[in-house]
Amino acid sequence: MPDNYFARYLPLLIHFLLAGALASALVTLSWIIGHRKPTRAKLSPYECGMTPIGDARERFSVKFYMVAMLFILFDVEAVFLYPWAIILKDLKKMGQAWFGISEMFVYIGIVLVGFWYIWKKGALDWGLTVPSSQEAKFARAASAGKGQL
Repeated sequence: MPDNYFARYLPLLIHFLLAGALASALVTLSWIIGHRKPTRAKLSPYECGMTPIGDARERFSVKFYMVAMLFILFDVEAVFLYPWAIILKDLKKMGQAWFGISEMFVYIGIVLVGFWYIWKKGALDWGLTVPSSQEAKFARAASAGKGQL
């Protein structure tokens, strides 16, 4: 490699080193100069200026994490649609538009099968149960007074 190849990146390297040195110097200076007197108010969690109620370390339901993971999963899958949409123009020019479209229909089909699977497994349910058709029949019969259960 010629020497000027690395010389082109020298200003960038110097910039990163100076930025890191400046950030470290400012954090160190603020730690040295700053007051460290913890009070009860400073140690309490900040809740929009309101007095905190309860513990700040409250446990979240696993459902929130499940929905977050599913959102990320389907969001990433949706991101894969953009490159396909961009390259579809080139596929039309080459006469292979049907190949690109059929490929994307297969991909969307797989995504929809995955969505159907998590729906049927109850990953999106929040504890609300829909009565089965058998239970609905009994409920209608009981409310109408036609029979006994």
